Amino acid sequence: MDTYSVLREFAGSWGLVFLFAFFVGAVLFAFRPGSRETHRDIANIPFRNEDKPASDDEASVDLKEARS
Repeated sequence: MDTYSVLREFAGSWGLVFLFAFFVGAVLFAFRPGSRETHRDIANIPFRNEDKPASDDEASVDLKEARS
């Protein structure tokens, strides 16, 4: 039996079982009890350390400085 046939047989049987088990594990990990606060904290990373949005004047000054 050649290598391709062996690998194809493995992928068709045990590979599918492994990938399905990995998927179920990832879903259970994402929806585990107590993870809501962690997910909320991670989702707010882009908004940390900002008091207010940049005004149009600040954006134009930054653009002019970038061109120089």
